[in-house]
Amino acid sequence: MRQFLLVVACLLTVTGYAQDIQNNPASNHGNKFEQLGTILPTPNEYRTASGAPGPKYWQQRCDYVIRCTLDENGQKLTGSETLNYFNNSPDVLTYIWLQLDENEHSNKDNANYQDQNVMPAMMTDRTLAKMEDQNGPDNGFGHKIRSITDISGKALPYTINKTMMRVDLLTPLKPGQRFQFKIDWSYKIPDRVTLGGRGGYELFPEDGNSLYTITQWYPRVCVYSDFQGWQNHQFTGRGEFALTFGNFDVQMTVPADHIVGSTGECQNYAQVLTPAQLARYQKATNAKEPVEIVTLEEATAAEKNKSTKTKTWHFKADNVRDFAWTSSRKYIWDGMPQLVNGKKIMCMSFYGKEAYGLYRKFSTRAVAHTIKTYSAFTIPYPYPVAQSVEAANGMEYPMICFNYGRTEKDGTYSEATKNGMLGVVIHEVGHNFFPMIVNSDERQWTWMDEGLNTFVQYLTEELWDNKFPSKRGPAWTIVDYMKLPKSQLEPIMTNSENIVQFGPNAYAKPATGLNILRETIMGRNLFDFAFKEYARRWAFKHPTPADLFRTMEDASGEDLDWFWRGWFYGINPVDISLDSVKVATAEVNGMIPPAKSVTRKIDAPMVPEFDDLSKIRNREDRKIAFYTDEDTGARDFYWRYARGQEPYDSTKTFTVEQAPGVEALTPDAKQQFAGKYFYELDFSNKGGMVMPIIIEWTFSDGTRQIDRIPAQIWRHNENTASKVFVKNKAVTGIRLDPFRETADIDESNNVWNQMPAPTRFKAFAQKTGAARGQSTGSNPMQQAQKK
Repeated sequence: MRQFLLVVACLLTVTGYAQDIQNNPASNHGNKFEQLGTILPTPNEYRTASGAPGPKYWQQRCDYVIRCTLDENGQKLTGSETLNYFNNSPDVLTYIWLQLDENEHSNKDNANYQDQNVMPAMMTDRTLAKMEDQNGPDNGFGHKIRSITDISGKALPYTINKTMMRVDLLTPLKPGQRFQFKIDWSYKIPDRVTLGGRGGYELFPEDGNSLYTITQWYPRVCVYSDFQGWQNHQFTGRGEFALTFGNFDVQMTVPADHIVGSTGECQNYAQVLTPAQLARYQKATNAKEPVEIVTLEEATAAEKNKSTKTKTWHFKADNVRDFAWTSSRKYIWDGMPQLVNGKKIMCMSFYGKEAYGLYRKFSTRAVAHTIKTYSAFTIPYPYPVAQSVEAANGMEYPMICFNYGRTEKDGTYSEATKNGMLGVVIHEVGHNFFPMIVNSDERQWTWMDEGLNTFVQYLTEELWDNKFPSKRGPAWTIVDYMKLPKSQLEPIMTNSENIVQFGPNAYAKPATGLNILRETIMGRNLFDFAFKEYARRWAFKHPTPADLFRTMEDASGEDLDWFWRGWFYGINPVDISLDSVKVATAEVNGMIPPAKSVTRKIDAPMVPEFDDLSKIRNREDRKIAFYTDEDTGARDFYWRYARGQEPYDSTKTFTVEQAPGVEALTPDAKQQFAGKYFYELDFSNKGGMVMPIIIEWTFSDGTRQIDRIPAQIWRHNENTASKVFVKNKAVTGIRLDPFRETADIDESNNVWNQMPAPTRFKAFAQKTGAARGQSTGSNPMQQAQKK
């Protein structure tokens, strides 16, 4: 039964997230501000309505012991791994799914999801080779599984389905049990520059050396979760990973003159570094600025004299979701520490001479700045090292990432190259937090990885240099994307493989949305507290979009469902138009309106219009006694009036004097109105996305003022809104969204510079109204007494 409920819940989750369910699509209200209860999955004992993990939250774990050898001459990697898989779920498992990402490069075992293409105007030899490779003989790439056995050596049956592999268990794995098994494998290392992808080698023809990025390289266990079961969606190269946390013990044998950077901490620097390099490393651990551990001179010399021997580097990493490494004799290596909450984090960079002019000056400093800043906005960085590798790339793994940024041969570089390099280092190092620690499902919801990280990247860039030209995060930078025809757009809440405009949708729009929440809707204090709470709750766990949405509201006290609905589930842009402006001043000496004589009819008895079934049955039920029948003292004029015992003449009228509800202003009240200008602004929501209205007033003396109207002004009419403002000075100009903070796609309808001639309205003092419950109406009792 539980398995059935789990399947139903997953279906509801997937289908629900894909729809922006409207309560009344034909209405001008009640849709955009409706709660997300019909869209989000139902809270349960694993994930609460507050957005926090539930009392029975669980997740799986897998520890790895890996031994591998890099064959530089044959461009081959051979490995053996022992996996220790812990079933912390309440379910019995009969098989385990693993990811074989290197099959992406195989023309036989790849995901086989092909994009459309057309005949090009010209074609390169590389394009031709790729097209022929798709349907040609086996190109030899991809994981070659040599054996899979349990810990006793007994063979385990397995099935490879494209980029996924199912290992069948000989005995079901019950809740609370663990299972150890071993996989021996190898694969041909691809030329990453030619074939694409994240892992592989880059050959430098001028010196005959390669730079290796060994990523997504070992068979990796898929996530098995409460909300989805096995996440075994095929790897197409776009949607990244969902991975299980565990401890890693990895030894990699490489050419003896290679320098290795890796996830985790090295266990044998004393054996693999020269005494001089080891001394520099120890000096770097206490330095105030980056220290070269392997110098430019050493790296340049190593390029020319290749060693034929090997060395084995040994690394360990605890509580990480993945493991990656790099190896090359080309590397210069520098480092320095960064303190986070009193803990020393070793920040390091690896780069060839081609990047020396940029990376020597900026890379490790940017790593340190990123770790410090992200820690301030989320949780303290929990790992001992953080590393940046220049690999003409941009990809992240725990404690290590691969970036780009090379200089001209003379060491100079353009400003765009420098800023791009800084941006990618911050972005990729920042991925340590999202999704390496706050471990969302990148394969399904790319934006939870890329969008959240791009947002904090923007905050970090802003704190690097106030003039830094951030391209993603500020609201105005998303406008061109939001202007696109709706046929080219999809909601942020879209599976990664279905996205057409991948960068704007998965990176920029969610980052912009979070920045709008922080600066315009919630304010920094509320937002920052809630965002940190989300990171704290879901560190080293597997959050879903609902967990983020609910936590942000739970920790801030802000109802943000309208924003999630519009910005994340919808594709409508922001376009708020200032349609008209009316101006008025007060006439404070107006004559009091005279009392009015009003002719009225006598009110008819207040009796039910219809003798309903309950009244009939109550009369017929002899067991029921009505109070006014038992106690005649409870009867009055109107009891008799309702029964015709007091006469009612429907033609009879009477005249009353109706005094005005206002009176003349006092001198003090006149002073309140003196010099006041009243402005009525009419707005229309042309884009469809509701948003706060930010108004900049320019006064006749040249001063300016900002008014901020919350988005709830659109609650009862999502299409139009009007608002009256009182100002102490005459206004000469009005502009909406002056700081370009709402991503308004049409600024031409945001400005009003021609003020109309003011009208006049009469101002009076308000008389004190009648007390609530005071006698009102025509009062037939009173009229009867006048006879």
